Amino acid sequence: MSGTSLDGVDLCLARFRPGSWEDFEIVEAETRGYPDSWRARLKGAFEASGGDSEELVQLHEDYGTYLGKLVKSFLSDRGVDGVDLIASHGHTVHHRPDLGLTRQVGSGKAICEETGVTVVSNFREQDVKLGGQGAPLVPIGDELLFKGYEVCLNLGGIANLSFSSEGKRLAFDIVPVNLVLNHYAVSKLGLPYDDGGSTAREGDLVPALLDVLNALEFYDKALGPKSLGYEFVVDTIFPLLENSGVSSTADVLRTFTEHAACQIAKTLKGTGKSRVLVTGGGAYNTFLVERIRTLSGFDEVCVPDPEIVEFKEALIFGLLGVLRLEGINNCLSSVTGAQRDHCSGDLHQK
Repeated sequence: MSGTSLDGVDLCLARFRPGSWEDFEIVEAETRGYPDSWRARLKGAFEASGGDSEELVQLHEDYGTYLGKLVKSFLSDRGVDGVDLIASHGHTVHHRPDLGLTRQVGSGKAICEETGVTVVSNFREQDVKLGGQGAPLVPIGDELLFKGYEVCLNLGGIANLSFSSEGKRLAFDIVPVNLVLNHYAVSKLGLPYDDGGSTAREGDLVPALLDVLNALEFYDKALGPKSLGYEFVVDTIFPLLENSGVSSTADVLRTFTEHAACQIAKTLKGTGKSRVLVTGGGAYNTFLVERIRTLSGFDEVCVPDPEIVEFKEALIFGLLGVLRLEGINNCLSSVTGAQRDHCSGDLHQK
């Protein structure tokens, strides 16, 4: 699993028991950071012209081989002789479901050839072809694995949540989070991230900028299938922040943190649910989580053990792969807006 924040590749070795999905086990897990060369190459892929340019085709193959080598190294380091299945999310370089386009690089065939293990990959494309958003895909995992919580909130590069309502699972993206906060921490502070939101906490809120952010059209959409990509951040958020006249990085971080918390709290209250599981890298941003608790008025905004915080998405993509292998639907139309529920993922076998 590789997220939009480009922290690295999340590797999760998990065991599932069909029919008793909540009785899962994370056996081993690790995040392997990207070397600068791969981080630059993946970030640069967003700028590549066209969804099928020669550069992207080559990246797709090379990155698949790279992922295969990472998996082999991960298993070898832990003395694991073999696994039944590799499920790979890949890395999203284009996501424009409104144009019928989504592209995750990381060839499943290349992973299979490198490891000799059955691989399921490319989970999003089929959903987009069926008229869906192709995202988020983790809600079925939220439903099957984390039944003790009413809402599952992921604070990743982009915040999203899922919850059940009237017998259906609903899920959608809410607001960019770490994509923006980490960008300013890296480019302005020379830090990989704003640890605990400490710089944001020291900054001053800029009400005029906050009002402009909160007024963006995307946030007026009703609770239901909708998704955000890196394009939204590059085309809308970054220009707005850079042209705001706010020179203090701490003030920008403080104001954007408040914006994210406002949108998340508003959405949480709109669900009518109050017992919330918080995962993703943003769960360690204590200032952001505090602001979400305060603005939502919910006390049960729960941050679980680090293993779940850090590897929940990788765990669930493993589950999606198992469901694909079992022929069980792993994409919900109530979540993505597709024409129907379906079983998604390309299967590669030696």
